Amino acid sequence: MPQNPEKIQDHVELFHQPEYQQLFENKKQFENGHDPEEVKRVSEWTKGWDYREKNFAREALTVNPAKGCQPLGAIFAAVGFEGTLPFVQGSQGCVAYFRTHLTRHYKEPFSGVSSSMTEDAAVFGGLQNMIDGLANSYQLYKPKMIAVCTTCMAEVIGDDLQAFINNSKQAGSVPQDFPVPYAHTPSFVGSHITGYDNMMKGILSNLTAGHKKETSNGKINFIPGFDTYVGNNREIKRIASLFGFDYTILADNSDYLDSPNTGEFDMYPGGTKLEDAADSINAKATIALQAHSTPKTREYIEKEWKQPTSVSRPWGIKGTDEFLMKLSELSGIPIPEELEIERGRAVDAMTDSHSWIHGKRFAIYGEPDLVYSVVGFMLEMGAEPVHILVHNSNEVFEAEMKELLASSPFGQHATVWPGKDLWHMRSLLFTEPVDFLVGNTYGKYLWRDTKIPLVRIGYPIMDRHHLHRYATIGYQGVINLLNWTVNTLFEEIDRNTNIPSKTDISYDLIR
Repeated sequence: MPQNPEKIQDHVELFHQPEYQQLFENKKQFENGHDPEEVKRVSEWTKGWDYREKNFAREALTVNPAKGCQPLGAIFAAVGFEGTLPFVQGSQGCVAYFRTHLTRHYKEPFSGVSSSMTEDAAVFGGLQNMIDGLANSYQLYKPKMIAVCTTCMAEVIGDDLQAFINNSKQAGSVPQDFPVPYAHTPSFVGSHITGYDNMMKGILSNLTAGHKKETSNGKINFIPGFDTYVGNNREIKRIASLFGFDYTILADNSDYLDSPNTGEFDMYPGGTKLEDAADSINAKATIALQAHSTPKTREYIEKEWKQPTSVSRPWGIKGTDEFLMKLSELSGIPIPEELEIERGRAVDAMTDSHSWIHGKRFAIYGEPDLVYSVVGFMLEMGAEPVHILVHNSNEVFEAEMKELLASSPFGQHATVWPGKDLWHMRSLLFTEPVDFLVGNTYGKYLWRDTKIPLVRIGYPIMDRHHLHRYATIGYQGVINLLNWTVNTLFEEIDRNTNIPSKTDISYDLIR
């Protein structure tokens, strides 16, 4: 074989070696593969309007969903708290998927355990798995908190997490006063943002029980939501520090997902301190930076904590302006001059690049809050959304998106496609082409197929490094979003003008 320890080849090169090419040919013959001309014919047919109608008529099949399942969001929320070990009541395979998905995005180790449910647990229930699993996790990994969620198997057989945790504590798996918050997160309903919301509510209700005081601590709580850009939590901290008020981020996973290499392994780097999370019930207000990954949590805070909540999405100039004004209102502190200067720089950058984005037609897919925020920024740049696809959509999102589109002359010709997947997006891009596409790594295959350039924004991004380290919120985020968008368009221009004296006639060096 061509692979050997002396010279490790990347799979891109390895699979072109004769041994693998022969293997692929043998596989094709064994599977009675179709003639290449027939494959080409069918492929061309799937690019037209006739196939689009058939594609959009399907009901019982999802092809390449543009969403994740609930436990993914639940364990993402859990690691934002100090010393917290995510524990999934389900099979090992499910947890392996969640961990590797996040690890491939962040290039960081993501710790999480399962109760290792197999066939016997599916028949008799997973109580004993919970008892043994919590005991092993507590003894081996020394967490300060274990956050429990479920997979489909546990939900189908009806495992009662509250009862199981109580029984486990009675059996001595963990001390009686050890925090074990939980959330039921069946993958067959909702998505990763639902799981985030369920776990956040579960953790806050557990940690804050009995901590309500008569007076406020004067702090402002921030709930990031399912936000995979670690730079955003750091931007929130920077902005709050410039204002000079006290705050608590619920939950801060920025250090966990972007930890320094110090030569020593730390299983639980960073995170919101448990005592700060417990005291968050006494804050003056809570601001959620996403709406659709926090509805149950916000409702719980308003009803049980008697604390006002609001949603601010500080993306783009308008969103950031509104966010800073809200902070000024809550804190009683004027907006710092440094932030006003940053606003001017962001507007200047937008002016520099405006002519290259204005009038460009684009398509976008992703989570509801991210899509709403990116579309808002693009409208500020004069770009025109055409296809807006949100697989895990809801009526509230669709109403606010239509209101946003109606507020701009550039949003008048957009169509919102709720509940659709990326195979639907493929039909849209072939039948109604656009100038660029905004989405995560899975959009690479749409780019290759349709030749429409992809601006990588969202989760997961597994084929590019370090994008998750940047901020997408605030005025700094404006410049980053602008950078990714306009430079993707420039790269596409360069790809189309790379033949000297034929396509490269103007010898262009300046954009």
